[in-house]
Amino acid sequence: MAIEKVKAYFHQYGIADRVQEFEMSSATVELAAQALNCEPCRIAKTLSFLVDNQAILIVTAGDVKIDNAKYKARFGVKAKMLTPPQVETFIGHGIGGVCPFAVNDQVTIYLDISLKRFETVFPACGSSNSAIELSMEELEKYSGFSAWVDVCREKTDSMPPASVKPCN
Repeated sequence: MAIEKVKAYFHQYGIADRVQEFEMSSATVELAAQALNCEPCRIAKTLSFLVDNQAILIVTAGDVKIDNAKYKARFGVKAKMLTPPQVETFIGHGIGGVCPFAVNDQVTIYLDISLKRFETVFPACGSSNSAIELSMEELEKYSGFSAWVDVCREKTDSMPPASVKPCN
């Protein structure tokens, strides 16, 4: 199970006990925000793409989406997300639990600048009901990221629930 792989990965850094598991699903930004009682923008969603037949992951803030023009300018190709069966094969985690930790070899990880406005964010941990709170420095360290990128734009339809603080 992917969450066990992520916990084993975090164990080497002494932070496996920080992984949170929920009774409810956290497979989407909205569900994760509810499970964590935080604003959706602080969910660090991990999106998987194919670039020249190689898998890449882009970790973004929960309130943004990929900007196709920025993506093409950065990677030289149109954004093409992996299909659900490809995600498990190329990345090593299933849909709803994709994260930048304990992924298959040859996967390149990028962090989008949309995350930089937060002190901490909540990426998944390999299952559809898990997360960990990490600072930007910790996210950089534990993800083994390749580079910061600017490939997103704001969603126009995202409003945080009234019960949580708005995004910075």
